[in-house]
Amino acid sequence: MRNVCAMLCSLLLASMAANAQQSAATDKSATAGASAATTGTSPAIERRIEAYLRNVYALGPKFTVKIGEPQPSPIPGLRAVSVEISVEGQSNALTMYVSDDGRYLMQGELADMQADPFAKMRSQMDLASAPSRGPANARVVLVEYGDLQCPSCRRLSEILRGLYPNYPQVRFVYREFPLTQIHPWALTAATAGRCIYHKNPNAFWPYSDYIYDHQDTISAGNVWETVMEQGVAAGYDADSFKSCMADPAMKAEIDKSTAEGIALKVANTPTVFINGRRLVGGDREALVQYIDYELARTAQKP
Repeated sequence: MRNVCAMLCSLLLASMAANAQQSAATDKSATAGASAATTGTSPAIERRIEAYLRNVYALGPKFTVKIGEPQPSPIPGLRAVSVEISVEGQSNALTMYVSDDGRYLMQGELADMQADPFAKMRSQMDLASAPSRGPANARVVLVEYGDLQCPSCRRLSEILRGLYPNYPQVRFVYREFPLTQIHPWALTAATAGRCIYHKNPNAFWPYSDYIYDHQDTISAGNVWETVMEQGVAAGYDADSFKSCMADPAMKAEIDKSTAEGIALKVANTPTVFINGRRLVGGDREALVQYIDYELARTAQKP
């Protein structure tokens, strides 16, 4: 299956941004300015696109390639075409653009320079029930999708702790994204974090700091004892903390956060969004650059 993914990745990665921007193609004014489809040539264009993609990406008979009917796009002379490629039970879809005469095919990002490029991503984030620090009405919001067992997240935690004093006007938010397939105790730690947050929201941050700082000594065998100690320190008694850990609602909240991350194309932890601007990893210089830029940009708004 990994070989299949490799065969398609050059198509999919180049077009991922276009998928994220596809909602802009439905804008009424953009549609009004689009070129009309050439009458009677659509099937021929679709066959030409399929033949071209099969040839360029060596998609033999075992691959199923479905080309949708060309639709109006915001760009005069170009029409949007949905492409779905399937093989061995795996399917991926993307959007490409074809010229009206069927000669040119374009893949890549379609950006509306009159729209906020990060508005859609911000709208997909539910931050109302997420651990946060900093002013609720902050002009700049940093949202991390993290995993408490992730070594890179630990490094980001250390960096952020150094940044908090310098940016009291920034809101820092944590969203759970435990990589359960590779981190055996990440879900347990995330569940404890949700319980502690519900008991005392401010206690979440000392808890997450403690887990990151002791990451090397925590294992699947002792994680329960570790989180129990932290739960009691946050104000629970042992029985009530156990009840919270067993509450399906906690798992549902983590699943919701994970699904949100998937919708935002989060694939690695940590992934950070500064006012919607994506940053994978925890590079300090990039974080400072993005935060400073957003602080300056939003300060200029009336």
